[in-house]
Amino acid sequence: MTDNLAIVRDYHARTKHHFDRYAAGPDYLDWEQQPDPFRRFNNTTLIDLPLSFDPLPDTFLGDLDKQRPDKQLKAWGLPEIASLLRFSLGLSAWKVFGSSRWALRCTPSSGNLHATECYLVIRGLSALQNGIYHYAPHEHGLELRAIFSKDDEVTHNPDTEILVGLSSIAWREAWKYGERAYRYVQLDLGHAIGALAYSSAAMGLILEPVNIASDSLATLLGIDRNSDFKDAECEYPDLLLRIKPKQNQTRLAISESWLEQARTACWRGQANILSTEPHHQWPIIQCVGNATRRGSDGINIKSVGADLPPPLPTPQKPIHQLILQRRSAQAFSGKGSMRRETLFQMLDALLSRPERTPWSSWPQQPRIHLILFLHRIEGLDSGLYLLPRRPKIQTTLKASMADEFLWKIAAGSPDHLPLYHLLSADTKQAARTLSCHQDIAASSYFSLGMLAEFDSTLEADGPQAYPELFWEAGLIGHVLYLQAEAAGVSGTGIGCFFDDAVHETLGLSNTQFQSLYHFTVGSAESDDRLQTLPPYQHLHRR
Repeated sequence: MTDNLAIVRDYHARTKHHFDRYAAGPDYLDWEQQPDPFRRFNNTTLIDLPLSFDPLPDTFLGDLDKQRPDKQLKAWGLPEIASLLRFSLGLSAWKVFGSSRWALRCTPSSGNLHATECYLVIRGLSALQNGIYHYAPHEHGLELRAIFSKDDEVTHNPDTEILVGLSSIAWREAWKYGERAYRYVQLDLGHAIGALAYSSAAMGLILEPVNIASDSLATLLGIDRNSDFKDAECEYPDLLLRIKPKQNQTRLAISESWLEQARTACWRGQANILSTEPHHQWPIIQCVGNATRRGSDGINIKSVGADLPPPLPTPQKPIHQLILQRRSAQAFSGKGSMRRETLFQMLDALLSRPERTPWSSWPQQPRIHLILFLHRIEGLDSGLYLLPRRPKIQTTLKASMADEFLWKIAAGSPDHLPLYHLLSADTKQAARTLSCHQDIAASSYFSLGMLAEFDSTLEADGPQAYPELFWEAGLIGHVLYLQAEAAGVSGTGIGCFFDDAVHETLGLSNTQFQSLYHFTVGSAESDDRLQTLPPYQHLHRR
């Protein structure tokens, strides 16, 4: 444990960006090595999923958690599976610039590189055999990876069950970002959790984490089968989730019979090679990946019931429309302003209400808090602000930060939303500089940094909690993306920032709190040079 904690701390320190140097990365982008954005398994069956599934038009973002009749999982067919995946991990559009063409997906990813892979473990659906499937988003289909034996409780149990397994291909992002890529891979996983949570909720279901050791998850998903990944880039086991009706009791673990079925199943398929040229090796990524693997205890959920009022009203816009139109803004106009009520509503959606989407899918005690650079918010001074996401942590934050900060409650802030005003100033230049000199952090209405309870989390929960902090940050980012779209503006996640310069700006002198992710919200400027095409025009089916 001590050695693995040391590896995690060393990795985090050595992958920080500094004013005089960036974290180790490629000297240039070798386009001959650019990874294929789509994993495929050759020599197996591809089951086409329908593209014509019409989502309910009255499923609004603000109504996802209202009581309504749940469709039983047993009644699910291919249209329901298609909707779940299309509106979470599927394609949202194609972009064309000159001779270049690339796909966008419903879930964001650092550099649009998409390290996350998705598997379904299914029992009791009439439309599909009991077994394990890989989701192929380009084809919008399921690749059959394994069929379960019929002589087992997994197949005889009358309950229908759908498990979602997530894994990562670190090489996809290491190709561009080098050693810092492990951080971005984990942020992508947080976005994927959010995307699946919203898509499940739109169908009257919820998503919950399942306790499983990393090695067991690799066995269940078949990604530890060296014969199936010969010469292909490996995948790391990350997370297992269960889709279930809201009224069902939470079940945090899976039966050993699932794993026995995976061990004895009839496996099919050969993973494709994503880069044909020899890879540049980044050994520290594999090292920190091994150090953060989970043991038999699985995920250590420490849920704290928040005593919060109902969420502030959200604009009534269809969730599927927001999912498909979500984009990472490349530039902001730098004009206009945002009403403070809109800001409060967006921040309120970031409070962890365990009974609300998407926090019901990650009912963990909040360990990430927000530092905000407010540029153009009506009724609030420009300056530096802080939002603690759980009670009483502001005392610890205040003791750790600069003495000269004001710590006044922002004007008009709701009682349950303690937005602290720390400093009045024009923060545009500071936000731009700290976010690797990117103008999107300054030309927005506001930008923010996500401060993690770093030391205390690692000391309490061990090295496996390191990626979980990034998952929480990515989940916050995903909420912000959809809330921004609902408010008629746009967001962008920022993974590049000068870590310790952010901490010094706040007066933080040690690793008690660490910044993991930045985000910015504003009025996006469109690029007329880009052509947008429908997501599945390349497929000739309904």
